[in-house]
Amino acid sequence: MTDYIAWFSDITREDGARVGGKNASLGELVRNLSSAGVNVPNGFAVTVAAYRLFLKENNLEEKLARKLKEYEENEDALAEVGKAVRAMILDGAMPRELEDAVIAAYHELGEGGASPSVAARSSATAEDLPEASFAGQLETFLNVKGDAALVEACRKCFASLYTDRAISYRRNHGFGQLDVAVSVGVQRMVRSDLASSGVMFSIDTESGFPNAVLINGAWGLGETVVQGTVDPDEFEVFKPLLNNEKLTPILRRKCGAKKEKLIYAEKGERPVALKETSAQERSSFVLNEDEILTLARWAGKIEDHYGGPMDMEWAKDGE
Repeated sequence: MTDYIAWFSDITREDGARVGGKNASLGELVRNLSSAGVNVPNGFAVTVAAYRLFLKENNLEEKLARKLKEYEENEDALAEVGKAVRAMILDGAMPRELEDAVIAAYHELGEGGASPSVAARSSATAEDLPEASFAGQLETFLNVKGDAALVEACRKCFASLYTDRAISYRRNHGFGQLDVAVSVGVQRMVRSDLASSGVMFSIDTESGFPNAVLINGAWGLGETVVQGTVDPDEFEVFKPLLNNEKLTPILRRKCGAKKEKLIYAEKGERPVALKETSAQERSSFVLNEDEILTLARWAGKIEDHYGGPMDMEWAKDGE
């Protein structure tokens, strides 16, 4: 579409410098595994070039460099420097050509219908390097809906490159503060707030046993599982028996407490809100047997494609 927008279907794992590690992985999945039945919601990346344009048009490069140098010279200045840098970005104006490109892609994602609900996820250019992990350091915004809300979410994702934790991490790992850039992944949300979601691993994360798929899940949006704020259900599946119709490959099921769930908030409130689960939800598994096996098979396909153990998020549509 433009240098500032890249659809997931046009992205591969080699595009980390253009769209960040997270978006490169999403593009790889959409481009190569959709035909194999792995269901990944559609979306697009607001590219690193868009972030660089934002900085340039707001004359921020030198201002950021000067302020960040204060932290390089005095570690105790981290909180003050981080707050000031994020404010510079949040106060910046979105260039018209960039705003138009983002809104046009968002409307195309909605396929001409009502404004879709999307997640806006920050994707750093260094997060796919083996010696660096920015996972969890940048921001994600859920249930973003409407042109203005999406543009603002993009600006907030840009600013989240400078969370205190990310600034400190770059310093401690030898990255130049302005050498790392950020892209924004904009992806349609499924209504997992009406169902369940979580994470899965194509290996037993505790023992390292390679023939198991480990699935964690809870009611509502998956951020509670990703952030570790709920005790989730846990399922373990034996990969070699996934296609055996006579023997069940499910090795273990553990029902977690799941005391809270993250859902879409009511109109007029924040986009998402925490809610207590019911007694029935706390005592019920979030996935049935067919759903467990489908996810495990997808994990196996993703692992085969990448040639090694993988972790991934999953979400069940409640509509």
